[in-house]
Amino acid sequence: DVFVPYGFLYPRSHPADQPAGLGPPLARKRGLVAWVVSNWNERHARVRYYHQLSRHLSVDVFGQAGPGQPVPASGLLHTVSRYKFYLAFENSQHVDYITEKLWRNAFLAGAVPVVLGPNRANYERFVPRGSFIHVDDFPNAASLAAYLLFLDRNLAVYRRYFHWRRSYAVHITSFWDEPWCRACQAVQTSGDQPKSIPNLTG
Repeated sequence: DVFVPYGFLYPRSHPADQPAGLGPPLARKRGLVAWVVSNWNERHARVRYYHQLSRHLSVDVFGQAGPGQPVPASGLLHTVSRYKFYLAFENSQHVDYITEKLWRNAFLAGAVPVVLGPNRANYERFVPRGSFIHVDDFPNAASLAAYLLFLDRNLAVYRRYFHWRRSYAVHITSFWDEPWCRACQAVQTSGDQPKSIPNLTG
């Protein structure tokens, strides 16, 4: 099998004393929560959760769907970097389905991801426990909103979500170059031992 994640963390050659990759200084993070969404479906769990969350705090939505406003000309990463939190909400919840919403939109932009997707244990296979906030950690959206507002007022606690950056850096997969290279490597290392998968859907 050739596993091709949307991104991964790799150890820094020289761990830093201070968390790196914060994006703009905290003083420039004027917004609280951002969400960029292109596929708006009222039946999706992420849209239903957004409606619940937005009753308790302000969420700035960007994109071409739903209530979203256009992403500013400065670009997605620059826009998200001005927010403390990013809703890394997947459009479906399946094991190992963790997309650019976490790796690129949140981590590269320097926002703390609030994730909705597979369970917390699945995320922790790939990223440190203290690098994200999972909606499942809270009994309801109101409790999550209260926690985000608490972090907004307590920067020392908020900064803890960046401590992992002292030891790790983010790699974003280059589609489709890297997958093809990994597939070729897998074929070369397998030699004369073919593997058949009788059912691709099950």
